[in-house]
Formats: sequence, structure tokens, C-alpha cells
Amino acid sequence: MYVAGDSNEPNPVQAPKVFQELEASLPTLRGRKFYGLVFDGEYKACVELNAGHDASTLPFPTLTIPGGRYVHRRMPDWEKHPHAIGEAVDELCTRSDYDPSRPVIEFHRSHTTLVIRVPVR
Repeated sequence: MYVAGDSNEPNPVQAPKVFQELEASLPTLRGRKFYGLVFDGEYKACVELNAGHDASTLPFPTLTIPGGRYVHRRMPDWEKHPHAIGEAVDELCTRSDYDPSRPVIEFHRSHTTLVIRVPVR
């Protein structure tokens, strides 16, 4: 399930807004996997659904994160260095095998560790 941002705003502005909206819709955050997807300038805050969820009763739309090869970079203490996220994404996207047809993924592994995944061919 996801909440989409406004592509007219920078990602650092979109992300907190949509995560706040997404998290407010959940009874608990415990035990859930959270992702941020960036594609065509739009940021989507996503949460993995638990078994048994009925998509027709959810407050927001759903999607499936595209599979394939991704390169990744682990970002410890990312909340203390939010500017480093964009720098890491920009650097990984300069690879010659970068695949712009799929989204960049931020996997919120824990409150302190973020994993950036950039699609490659």
C-alpha cells in the first residue's frame, strides 16, 4: 500500500509528508516493512501488507515493487545525515548500467539503517 507525493516538490519535502500520512493510517508500525520509491520525480511511501489484507478495504492504493537487479548502499544513521541519501542515489544512478525504467528504492531496514537500491540492467 502506498501514499504518493507531489512530483512538483523535491523528494526531501515529499517523503516526510507521505510517510506521516501512511503511518497515521496504520494501527501499529511494529513488524512492518517500509519502503520509499522514487520514480519520475514522485516519491511514494510504501508499507508491505500483511497476509490476509483485502486490498478493496485499504485506505490507499497498492502496487508491486518491480523485481530485477539492483545495486545497493547501506546508510547507517541516515536520519542524522538526510542529505547523504540524495548524494548516494545520484552517485549510484551515474552507473552505465542504471535502469531508469524502474524506481529507486529506499528500504527502511530499521529506525537507524536505510538501504538504497538502484535498478540496473
